[in-house]
Amino acid sequence: MALSLIKAGYVEAKPLAATKLIVAGWTGRDQVALEKHIRELEELGVARPTSTPIYYRVSAARLTLSQQIEVTGGESSGEVEFVLAQMDGELWVGVGSDHTDRKAETYNVTVSKQMCEKPIAPVFWAFSDIAAHWDKLIMRSWIQENGVRTLYQEGSVTAMLDPRTLIEGYEGRKALDEGAMMFCGTFAVKGGIRPADNFEFEIHDPVLDRTIHHGYSLTKLPVLG
Repeated sequence: MALSLIKAGYVEAKPLAATKLIVAGWTGRDQVALEKHIRELEELGVARPTSTPIYYRVSAARLTLSQQIEVTGGESSGEVEFVLAQMDGELWVGVGSDHTDRKAETYNVTVSKQMCEKPIAPVFWAFSDIAAHWDKLIMRSWIQENGVRTLYQEGSVTAMLDPRTLIEGYEGRKALDEGAMMFCGTFAVKGGIRPADNFEFEIHDPVLDRTIHHGYSLTKLPVLG
C-alpha cells in the first residue's frame, strides 16, 4: 500500500519510505490538560517526564499502513496523534496511532514505544493547504468495547503544540530531515486508558470538509515468560 499525498486537490502516490521516526510526548499547550494526562499515566505507574515536551526515537521500521498488528500480551493500547512527515522537500500532515505497551511503559517509556508497531493512515495533506486554519482541525478515536463502537478520544489539535513549534523544539531547526516522521502527542481519553482489540482514529478538517480515517485490529501473541 502506498501513501496518497494531497496538495491543492491533486493526489500523488508515494511509497512509505521513512528514514527516521520521532515520537513527541507530553506536547500539550494547555498545562491543566497536560497535567491531567500526566496523572492519567501516573495511575498506570508511568513516571513523570523529565521535560515537556520530550522526544523519543523509535525505529522507522515500526511504521505500518496495515489494518492488523501483532502485539505481545494484552496490555497495549492506541492513541490518536497527528503525524508530520517531511517528503520531497515539503511538510505533510497525517494521522496515526502511537500504539504503546502500557506494562512496559511503567518501567521504561522508550522501550514501550519501541515494542509496538505504529499504524498510520495512508493519506497525508500538504501542511501549506491547512496552515491558515490549523487550529480548526479535530482528532477522534474509537474502540470496540463489549461489541460496541465507543468514542475514546475527541479534541482539537490546539490541545497540542503547533507543528512548527514541535519541529523547532526537536533539534532547533525549522524543518525535519527529509524522510522523517514525527508523532505529535495526544490528549486524555474518555473513561481512562484501557486496551481494546480494535482501534479507529481520524483527523477532520471542517474548513475543507475532509477527513483522514484509519483503523486496525490486534493479534495478541502469548507471553511465556
